Amino acid sequence: MSMNKRYVALGLILVVALMCLSCAPGNERWDQVINPDQKAGFWAGIWHGIIIVITFIVSLFTSKVGLYEVNNTGWPYNLGFLIGLFISVGGGIRIHRTRRRHKRYDWDEIGNKIEERVHSGVKAWFDETEKEEKEREWEEIAKKIEEKIKTALREWAEKE
Repeated sequence: MSMNKRYVALGLILVVALMCLSCAPGNERWDQVINPDQKAGFWAGIWHGIIIVITFIVSLFTSKVGLYEVNNTGWPYNLGFLIGLFISVGGGIRIHRTRRRHKRYDWDEIGNKIEERVHSGVKAWFDETEKEEKEREWEEIAKKIEEKIKTALREWAEKE
């Protein structure tokens, strides 16, 4: 991106930010002393919900901007505010659920791979030793190791 495009993008961001702040909660538009009987309605609630991240950051530095307009029409404003809030910050729930499903599947796959490697390693070691005497002993040891690793991995994976 060239320098001119960066300045244009920065300018657009500043203009949008200023536009958002001019209609943020706590604005003079809904001040009952200046404009009696003018209250924030449904559409203002949607807008305030959408720009809540920007107004939160600005509200940290000034007391003139709030997150929620107190001079509102009641349930229509609240409904609009919730809809706007869900539009701006409510999209992470579905992503979180799909990640959990993948994690469980991944842990099962990892456990099976580790089980196969331990089993093949024990068998390779067993092939190097005397087969007749130690075959029964090492098969029992391999089974016990596999069972312990598998149960330990499953318990550890289910704790998360």
